[in-house]
Parts: sequence; structure tokens; C-alpha cells
Amino acid sequence: MKQIQDVLNFTFHLGQDISVSVKAILVIVLVVFVTSRLLKLLSRLVTRKLPLDDKIKFEMLFSYASWVVYLIILLITFHSIGINVTAVFAASAALLIGVGLALQTLIQDIISGVFIIVDQSVHVGDVIEVDNKIGRVEEIKLRTTRAVTLNNRVIIIPNHVFLTSSLYNWTQNGKETKDSVTVGVAYGSDIDLVEKLLLQAVVGHPDILTTPAARVLFMDFGDSALVFRLVFTLRDSFLGEGPKSDVRFKIEKLFREHQVSIPFPQRDLHLVTADGLSTKK
Repeated sequence: MKQIQDVLNFTFHLGQDISVSVKAILVIVLVVFVTSRLLKLLSRLVTRKLPLDDKIKFEMLFSYASWVVYLIILLITFHSIGINVTAVFAASAALLIGVGLALQTLIQDIISGVFIIVDQSVHVGDVIEVDNKIGRVEEIKLRTTRAVTLNNRVIIIPNHVFLTSSLYNWTQNGKETKDSVTVGVAYGSDIDLVEKLLLQAVVGHPDILTTPAARVLFMDFGDSALVFRLVFTLRDSFLGEGPKSDVRFKIEKLFREHQVSIPFPQRDLHLVTADGLSTKK
């Protein structure tokens, strides 16, 4: 029995102010084991009735929160068994500062990922625009978000970008989105005919919805043209410029068939000569 006590009381000296016994090590291992089992039990109790998507998100958050719990429990345990926690922090202060600076961006990404998951600002399948990059979200992780662009290229977006830049969620209110094409016609054109032709340009297009109906807006009296905007609704905001290009082709064709002129910028130059002035070489 005395030999067992001697083994348990054997102390490792890790520094001038830091020492730990075998008994303390066993206590730490036991505390970590019990904490681990309790955390797993708590996770099962909370997630047993959650939907699969919510369960995955909760487990991601819970795994990181568990590290905080472990740290607090370990510090309390160290203090209880007589280990000078202040000395431990003092000995590792420089290391902790270096690690903190190196992991600053990583931690920022993780915190941003937690916010994204909690406030549900972005979902898988959403079409988003960040820093003039447009893509459909394929996967949301705690550090990065993976999206596919209109050109079928994969972009990896660090999650902190969502907090430091403006985020446009094209599909927050559904996949349908309004879009428009602007065109100018020559002064003197029949504007009723122009309106009719513009509305005809979207009829029958498979990617443009009939409800809500397209409409034509008279935007401005331009320098060289009367400016109109054709507004319509796309069935999927991720279709990109394809439908708009189709509409422009159709408008140009209809305007040619009905002799509606699309003007180009022009400038009239008037030369004025004053009496009595002469040019000398």
C-alpha cells in the first residue's frame, strides 16, 4: 500500500514553480474522461429530436464549444489539485501570443462561420454575390464556404468575408428574380409600337415567367435616344446573362422588321468664323 502511495505521490518538476504528481495526472485524466462522457450524453439528448440539417449544425457548434468547456474544467482541476495556474500561463505567455497572432484569421473565419450557421443568412443552394463574385452555395463549413460560379468554377470563400463585405443573397426570397434590359430608340419613333415590340421580345422564352407580367418603363429623354427599360422575371436567378442576351437578340430582330431605329451617339460641330480674322503662317 505504501508503495502505491509513493507512486501516486511521485512528483514531476516541470519548472521552478510548476510541479505535478502522478496522482494529479490521474485526476486530470479522470476529469477529462467524465467530462467527455457527459458532453456526449448532453449532445445526444439535445439532438435526438432535431432534423438532420439542424443536428449537423448543432454538432459543429457543440464540438467547438466543448473545447471551451474542457479548458475551463482543466483550469479548475489544476487549481484544485494545487497546480499554480498563474505560473502555467506565465510560462506559456509568449507561445500563446505567437499562436494567437498566427491563428487570428482562422479564429475570425470560425467565428464568422458560427454566425452564418446561427442567423441562417446563407443556405446551401442560395445564389450569393460577394466582392463582385456570384456563385451558388454548395457547402457551408465552419471556416469556409464553397460556391460554384456561373462559369462552373469553384470558389472557396473564407467566412470572415461575409462579415467584412456586403453580401447580396439573390435567393433569400426565392429563386425567382427580376431583371431588365435597357434600349434606346430614335426620337420620333412610335413609342406605343416600341412598347408592344419590347413586350413581344419576352413572349415564349422558357426562362422568363409570364406571371408577374413583363412591363416597359419609359426611363428618360436621352441625349440621342428615348430610353426604355424592359423589366421581366427570371425563373432562376442563377441563369446569368443568357436570357438577357436572348431578349436583346429578339429586340434587335423585331426593331429591324418594324423599322424602329436604335440610334448611336452623335454630335453636331458648328464652325463659326468672325469677321476681320485671318490666318497667317
